[in-house]
Amino acid sequence: MKAAIILCAIVALSECLLRIPLNKGKTARESLEEQGLWEEYRQQFPYRPMAKFEFAVGTEQMTNDADLAYFGVISIGTPPQSFRVIFDTGSSNLWVPSVYCSSAACNNHHKFNPSQSSTFRNIGKSLQIQYGTGSMTGFLGTDVVAVGGIQVPHQTFGLSQSEAPFMAHMQADGILGLAFPRLAASGAQTVFNNMVQQGLVQDYFSVYLSSNSATGSEVTFGGYDPSHYTGNLVWIPLSSETYWQITVESMTVNGNVVACNGGCQAIVDTGTSLIVGPNSDISSLNNAVGGASVNCQNIANMPEVTININGHAFTLPASAYVRQSNYYGCSTGFGNGGSSLWILGDVFIRQYYTIFNMSNNYVGLAKAV
Repeated sequence: MKAAIILCAIVALSECLLRIPLNKGKTARESLEEQGLWEEYRQQFPYRPMAKFEFAVGTEQMTNDADLAYFGVISIGTPPQSFRVIFDTGSSNLWVPSVYCSSAACNNHHKFNPSQSSTFRNIGKSLQIQYGTGSMTGFLGTDVVAVGGIQVPHQTFGLSQSEAPFMAHMQADGILGLAFPRLAASGAQTVFNNMVQQGLVQDYFSVYLSSNSATGSEVTFGGYDPSHYTGNLVWIPLSSETYWQITVESMTVNGNVVACNGGCQAIVDTGTSLIVGPNSDISSLNNAVGGASVNCQNIANMPEVTININGHAFTLPASAYVRQSNYYGCSTGFGNGGSSLWILGDVFIRQYYTIFNMSNNYVGLAKAV
């Protein structure tokens, strides 16, 4: 790996790709379903997927998303301590559990121990991450963060001291935010921007979420991989340079507009598993495909959903938008958000390889393979 990094310093940056494998683990929902606790949990902690986008200064919003699945491994400190993190384009901070946290969620995960890192510095700022239900509280420090073998020195990150209950059922330890720096709590610099400013990678990255197995998914910093998509890339301009927000023109089923009539705003978000929208639109969309709960034997006969963006049609077959559970049968991946914003989460990204270009403020989309 050291040789590869030295080579990247010699050749043009455009030739240097930093690939981070992503694993698709068991989600919190799946874990709770196996224990027969999902319905009780859902009533106690209502699902609020839009909570992460209700931004307030000084507070990094996240979501009670029981379906977070894709995580990669990074390390923090000297010597390095390893953590599984969600690479989340819907937030901007890096945080992990710490040894100062005794919440059930922390006890189920790897904890960072500052006393065991010779390069850690406490910068004396508190951090609060608000979830749909509950919150994470902690403080900020700096240390060396290693992503895919590249070391990012003096990286600010959060160390949790308490965590919301749903995190106890997730496989990932923490979050690595990939949205724009202006959203970062307490003015913390993002990991990706530190990479760019230090000349380690170019200022764009791409995400491939494999739909065929638990392996093969990856996030690539500083480039993209044409072997992960077919056809031409379509470049979509951002409508807001905070989250990865774009304008959607409409959503259709069998040629009929069923949602987003007249246009709507959508955020491309690797940290949300579903496609989420306003309650009335989601109801209309689910009705158009046969209902939120579907017969697993009827998936092949269900219609495609088309999302029209910037003059291009992005279709989702039923095999992509129907979720199959061993415990609760089949249901669509369209969820109520209670907001005018839409979230194009993993249901969409698994079908469309996505490039996040921060230098030109575009999202690139192409049919994933």
